[in-house]
Amino acid sequence: MSDIRLGMLIDLSRCVGCNACAVACKQENGVPLGKFNTWIESWDVVDGSGRVRRANLPRLCNHCTDAPCVDVCPTGASFHAEDGTVQIDPDKCIGCKYCMAACPYSMRWCDDETGIVGKCTFCHTRTANGMDPACVNTCISSARIFGDLNDPDSEIAKRVAAGGDEVLLAELNLRPHVSYRGLEETQAMEAASAKHKGGNVYEPYEGR
Repeated sequence: MSDIRLGMLIDLSRCVGCNACAVACKQENGVPLGKFNTWIESWDVVDGSGRVRRANLPRLCNHCTDAPCVDVCPTGASFHAEDGTVQIDPDKCIGCKYCMAACPYSMRWCDDETGIVGKCTFCHTRTANGMDPACVNTCISSARIFGDLNDPDSEIAKRVAAGGDEVLLAELNLRPHVSYRGLEETQAMEAASAKHKGGNVYEPYEGR
């Protein structure tokens, strides 16, 4: 494995929930209808001043260093590429869905026609040629920062080194390559909104 370790930092204070990332991803990667490599989950709450606030959380494969999907794959179809990302070799995938069951983030899907499992690849065909993933390239608010985590001169490495970023399911210690800025506040808003599913009733949120 090379010294490259590609990763993504998502600044939730910048994400406006426009879903341009999801559309660009489907166009770039030919993702089947009804399946998504990335999407945005959103919640509305009322803050202490009475204003309705929306929290947005982009979701995608976390490209874990200690990836359970890779560990359980019986054929080696799920593997770590040279750039540190988790990829799928469609020629080796037998559609057993072990990887889908093992992923704690539920980020994998199965093609209904071919039986082959798919997920976010960080647009491997683009990044292998020095380009950013389609979701990063299309983000209207520059919420997604992509690059080599091992390169101290890269923007993402500098942002991570500055501290303040968090990862989903940190307690599992899977060392994901995707991190978030503002995750704690967003998850607090999610928890508040979850108390009133099924209607436009908002739980007061005592955040800033």
